[in-house]
Amino acid sequence: MSTVIEQAVQARLISSAPQLENVPATLSYHRADPFAVHMTFPPPATLEGVEVVWIFARELLAAGLDEPAGVGDVQLRPYGYGRTVLELHATEGVAMVHIRTAELRRFLQQTQELVPAGSEHLHLDVDQDLAQLLSR
Repeated sequence: MSTVIEQAVQARLISSAPQLENVPATLSYHRADPFAVHMTFPPPATLEGVEVVWIFARELLAAGLDEPAGVGDVQLRPYGYGRTVLELHATEGVAMVHIRTAELRRFLQQTQELVPAGSEHLHLDVDQDLAQLLSR
């Protein structure tokens, strides 16, 4: 079984313009980093024109599907029928994207099959991480 899960999602960027802009994004989950979800936006979808990766807790993503969750740079909440709003707070401003909740649930199910919730600590390599810290 692969140690990485990746899933393309279609996000809708919410802006002050009257139109919603579709933005491709990729969700990924790595068994070696079992507490985190990575969401990658390609260069055309960002203000800087470079790929941007947001990293946040898998637990936060799961919580935000059913009720508002998060108090920091990443916040999630259900929105209407079948959508979840993801707010990304940066120094440049706030990006709000809508993502189909079903896509997020499917992604989370795959991550749970790879690393069940509560067993994340079993997939950490503390010795290797400590060796890397001490080698610096």
